[in-house]
Amino acid sequence: MFSYRHAFHAGNHADVLKHTVLIATLDHLLEKDAALTVVDTHAGAGLYRLDGDYADTSGEAAQGLLRLLAPPPAVVPKKGATKEAEAPLADALARYLSVIADFNPKGGAKIYPGSPFIVQHLLRDHDRLKLFELHPTDARTLAANIAQLEAGRQIAVMSEDGFGSATKFLPPPSRRALVLCDPSYEIKSDYARVLDFVDGALKRFATGTYAVWYPIIPRPEAHDLPRRLKTMATKAGKPWLHATLTVKSSKIVTTPSGETRRPGLPASGMFLINPPYTLKAQLAAALPQLVDRLAQDRNATFSLDAGG
Repeated sequence: MFSYRHAFHAGNHADVLKHTVLIATLDHLLEKDAALTVVDTHAGAGLYRLDGDYADTSGEAAQGLLRLLAPPPAVVPKKGATKEAEAPLADALARYLSVIADFNPKGGAKIYPGSPFIVQHLLRDHDRLKLFELHPTDARTLAANIAQLEAGRQIAVMSEDGFGSATKFLPPPSRRALVLCDPSYEIKSDYARVLDFVDGALKRFATGTYAVWYPIIPRPEAHDLPRRLKTMATKAGKPWLHATLTVKSSKIVTTPSGETRRPGLPASGMFLINPPYTLKAQLAAALPQLVDRLAQDRNATFSLDAGG
């Protein structure tokens, strides 16, 4: 059950998408003075070293954050053509990189903040953060990492099942909340549990903002999840937004020697219910640049849809 460890994947293309969306969403919600409660159902360890043993095992940040940090490859104009100035990085991506830079004051990217630390970094003193993590090792690490912040009552860390417990904080006293739901999905039942969780949360607190991350892999449940979330939001009369980023083909390749090579995670998506009205335009500018910077083969693409 507990085979998934986010430290192996910290800073990969899925993190870039998820945290770009998370930061843009938070920035909008924090424009209002009223207190905001953020609930993270699967918080992980909270903070990761990209030069640590776990990260070195897969090196996924090299194909995610580190490629975004690197200068884009120089484009040599065709004969007789005028070289155009490089387009500036989209606002949402520049903002994401600025947050990562805050955790790396000496430059580079040795430290990668997970969602709990990104959120805490942006919250104000009167906002609240509720963190759930069931993996025993990650729960202990998360608690130790959060303790160093000396945030007092602002942050609550619970070694509990976020699917079963997170709704107890809804609705919050201020009637303003962002709920992030991003399990590992290594257990097939996670897809159904996400749907049940969001459905129950919406019934308790219909005006909250709900953000669901999911992997796009060759599994029927993965492709069914956003469709069912869209149906759920539509029936509830709530606006929604769905963004995906694909960086490579999902096909399994067999080498001439007969070796089977699996592609790893090829794509991921973010589905939001009650998203900020500003988010679609921000992602419309950011997603094409993510495709350009993070593409691993010619199958790289993105999608962006919204309704309600």
